[in-house]
Amino acid sequence: MHRFTRSAAVVLGAAAALLLSSCAAGDATGSETSGGDGGGSKGAVAMSFAGLDIPIWVDQLAIMEPIINEAGYEFLSDDPAWDIQTQVNNWENWIQRGDVKAIQGYPVQSDSMVAVTEKAQAAGIPVLGYASAWEGTSAAVLLNNYEDGVRLGEEAGAWIEENTEGTQPVALLGYWETDLGRERSEGIVAGLENSGADVSINEISVINLDDGYAAAQSQLAAQPDTKIWLGMASEPLQGAYQYLTDQGVAEDDPSFLLGALDATDEILDIVAVQDSIWRLSYILPAKVLAEANASLLIAAAEGDELEDIVIESIQVTPDNYADFYVNQ
Repeated sequence: MHRFTRSAAVVLGAAAALLLSSCAAGDATGSETSGGDGGGSKGAVAMSFAGLDIPIWVDQLAIMEPIINEAGYEFLSDDPAWDIQTQVNNWENWIQRGDVKAIQGYPVQSDSMVAVTEKAQAAGIPVLGYASAWEGTSAAVLLNNYEDGVRLGEEAGAWIEENTEGTQPVALLGYWETDLGRERSEGIVAGLENSGADVSINEISVINLDDGYAAAQSQLAAQPDTKIWLGMASEPLQGAYQYLTDQGVAEDDPSFLLGALDATDEILDIVAVQDSIWRLSYILPAKVLAEANASLLIAAAEGDELEDIVIESIQVTPDNYADFYVNQ
């Protein structure tokens, strides 16, 4: 049995502001630049994530920079702060620079980037996708978004079947405004359906830690017996975890299940807790993603033949969590 409701949480910008303090200062276009050993003598390449309030994206930029510089290119990045027009404007500024050799991105809205993608390609600048591809891209670093969601949903459903009785309210901290978020969120729902678990799913649209914290507060006010929490990404679910523990839920409460895709170093610390309520976690290691992004950008800048790179997620457990820390 599956019953669905959906609500939305306000996307907050505080986390982005804090994270930006650790990045290079932006110019008037919102673009950020970095030099390196190569001195930018070959030109520049650019990476554009939808917003810098997602820690794994910030981690990737830090890992990519020295790889790009070592190859002789200046590395450009920006923070559109989830505003599509800002992202389009930044890309247009990169095109007009005259020295940008390749652009890669995760768009706020893929359809809205088609025109600027065509403009870049017309200027001889290959455009690459991250997590998904859209019309006009030359290649992409791709993730199995839907399949990863299905896997999480099925394994959560199996746990629910084994450990609970009666209809269980499930708080799904998803996101339906981007390809990655929508595919993962829909996959989680499909996985729960495949499992046959008796659940009532409340789909809550969130994007960052503060959203997750607020969403948990609202969910528990409406359904105080909610003990199953799933996230299309770890950041919002971490916010929910913090609210739950702030309210006195034990880190090892046997009646709770939390599970999400992606995992930062902070999530790895939670998974490491003995009998942690964060029982299901899957990681796309930042280092693996960053190296794939950098290699594709460099290949595009060099004019090499391009092929998609597909990155598989890995389940994180108390036995292997230590292998995935970014700063180890």
